[in-house]
Amino acid sequence: MRIVIIGSVAAGTSVAAKARRNTEEAEIVVYDQGKDISYSVCGIPYQIGGEVESIDTLVPRNAEWFKKRYAVDIFTEHQVTKVNREEKNIMVTDLKTGEVKQDHYDVLVFATGASPFTPPPFDQTSYENVFQVRSIQDNRDIHQFLSTHQPKKALIVGAGFIGLELTEQLTHKGLEVTIVQLEDQIMPSMDADMTFRAEEYLRTKGIILHLEDTVKEILGEKTIEKVITANGAAIDTDLVILAAGVRPNTQLAQEIGVALGDSRAIAVNRKMQTNIPDIYAVGDAAESFSVITGKPVYRPLGSTANKMGRIAGDVITGGELEHRGVLGTGIFRLFDMQIGQTGLTEKEAIKEGYEIEVLFSIKPDHAQYLGGKELTIKAIADKKTGRLLGAQAIGENGVDKRIDVIATAISFGAKAEDLFHLDLAYAPPFATTKDPVLYTGMALENALHRNSLITPKELMEKQQNNVSMQIIDTRWKKDYETLHVEGAVHIPLAELRERSKELDPQLLTVVYCNKGVTGNAAQNLLLNKGFKEVYNISGGNKNYQLYKKMKQQK
Repeated sequence: MRIVIIGSVAAGTSVAAKARRNTEEAEIVVYDQGKDISYSVCGIPYQIGGEVESIDTLVPRNAEWFKKRYAVDIFTEHQVTKVNREEKNIMVTDLKTGEVKQDHYDVLVFATGASPFTPPPFDQTSYENVFQVRSIQDNRDIHQFLSTHQPKKALIVGAGFIGLELTEQLTHKGLEVTIVQLEDQIMPSMDADMTFRAEEYLRTKGIILHLEDTVKEILGEKTIEKVITANGAAIDTDLVILAAGVRPNTQLAQEIGVALGDSRAIAVNRKMQTNIPDIYAVGDAAESFSVITGKPVYRPLGSTANKMGRIAGDVITGGELEHRGVLGTGIFRLFDMQIGQTGLTEKEAIKEGYEIEVLFSIKPDHAQYLGGKELTIKAIADKKTGRLLGAQAIGENGVDKRIDVIATAISFGAKAEDLFHLDLAYAPPFATTKDPVLYTGMALENALHRNSLITPKELMEKQQNNVSMQIIDTRWKKDYETLHVEGAVHIPLAELRERSKELDPQLLTVVYCNKGVTGNAAQNLLLNKGFKEVYNISGGNKNYQLYKKMKQQK
């Protein structure tokens, strides 16, 4: 059997390695039009910023190493230009010599990856100071430019993972960074009420944000000196990074009738097989599916690409591995802040038709007496079944642990109550006795069955619609006088039991504290006294004021 793989980054090399581990009988050949193989795209921003000392560390293997280790022939700077599915052969051009040759296959794997999207009016080839971040060669080019031109100002178009990671790294190198983002928030894959926290933090770091805007006009000939945005902002710049997302490389596959999925990536089944026999697709060129909904999704991440490659390599050589889907779990660092997510966001869950419970849990990541810092988790659960649907988290420490625990729980179909019963590691330097994950499960379970929560968004909608209600601030007087929810009356928790007779038990009642815990105690008290409908503001006044500020700015 001759296995031919087109593409040699994460997915392609994973196919080859797993296939060879399973059998010594197959011939395995890999073609890639680039110079480097099996490199870390995700590490490029950190090498540009200097955290990774050498580019070589991002390319731990080369074609010679692969040949020696796995008996796999990898041809770099070789472009597959045509596939004949009937004859099972391909045409390959040696990009160094121009020589064209024909090769044949028994099994063909598309690991063609994805290409950066170039938003109009940019044309990367027209300007010497415009770069994208997708390959090791891009890394080399940016390094060369930084070294020879010493830019002072950088414009980053796009605020996803790569754009924000480069924002951090270029700021560390002393550049003034401006971000232009088409959507009205950074990280569009998350909910705006979570990313707003990161936006506020970026501004404290001196980052200039132009949200819900796009570049309309470019000034400069060989280099871009200034851009004018659709909203009329004039931005001077010495360096432009285009980080507006990627598009799967599917043209070669489409030419032979390989079907695309709803995401416009190559459609595959759980064994990474396309609609054409003996043709597979993996990595950023291929479509995945959601663990929760079962629907197709496109998540171009190195972790997913490696997993897909391993599955394809196993199946091709007689194995029984199957892809089990993804949750879109991701995390990135933004200066001293960690931001992570898994599963469905609130907006995605609503779009899918779920009736959801939303919890904002604001807790220290570990014991405060040992320097624990605030960690905010937004968790989503299905009201009908109690099933966990997703979570997002922001904090200085411990975000990775909490997101990974919740991702694991969701993968195994956990309900909100299951989180509370997890036996997680505890010691004061690492967690609190009631870990943020445990509290999230407890509070969500309570909300699903008795202690109803109301998000700042829901409360403001009721206020705007003039819904009749009574809002109780249960905090200390000085906190109430400093900043409180519009229309709230002040009744401290210590006085609420006696003063509850001042309230109407038949009227919709909303209680709150700073972050949610005291509000929950007040809610229990009123429910026990026979109040008909009592809600606690999820995340308390802190969350409410953040949301209010976000709405005022957007």
